[in-house]
Amino acid sequence: MSNEYGGDLITMTDENGEEFTLELVETIDYNGKTYTAFLPADIDENDPDYGLVLLCNSQDENGEEVFDTIDDDAELEDVYNQFMRILFDDEEEDGEAE
Repeated sequence: MSNEYGGDLITMTDENGEEFTLELVETIDYNGKTYTAFLPADIDENDPDYGLVLLCNSQDENGEEVFDTIDDDAELEDVYNQFMRILFDDEEEDGEAE
């Protein structure tokens, strides 16, 4: 990951072999798993595909960190809600400090 553009960036490849860049937003441990939220770094904020990308962290047999999609809709919604609580709590705390 690099700190270009002010945040941690990661380049990923989709199922069609297309590369895209994501900016790390937050990582949480929840229900015994680690999840990471990203935002697309190279998409205009007005693009309809712009939004949080939530992935589950795991390790492959070589000990390398890999990211897996969250295929269970209930798990995805639960994890999304956890991130929203964390992100909005951080915004409220930042607003109070001003």
